[in-house]
Amino acid sequence: MELEPGLGARVALTVTDSDTAQTLGSGDVPVLGTPRVLALVEAATVRATARHLPPGTTTVGTRVQLEHLLATPVGGTVTAEARLSTVDGRRLVFEFTVHDGDRLAARGTVERTLVDREKFLAKVVP
Repeated sequence: MELEPGLGARVALTVTDSDTAQTLGSGDVPVLGTPRVLALVEAATVRATARHLPPGTTTVGTRVQLEHLLATPVGGTVTAEARLSTVDGRRLVFEFTVHDGDRLAARGTVERTLVDREKFLAKVVP
């Protein structure tokens, strides 16, 4: 299997109290927190490539550019869509959007790097 531009995935989330800026410590308002938006987007990037990775490899996040444009309240549902736009050796660049219904809630890019899982974990200091 090969990693090629165009691979994509969607992930949806219905916002709960545990997803809010208040709970996550990224603000003091009870709306979807930016750290949770990032986690949702990264889940979409992982899902986009998961079935296409060579055996023994994984991807790790290395860079993020995120614009959080819209507050989503508890009970609201957001959908993140990530699409692989660039493959440059081991470097993978994804463009993403997050929608709250038909409104754009966030957008940006995520870069991930393809790594050998065992070698990567061997370098992690406990």
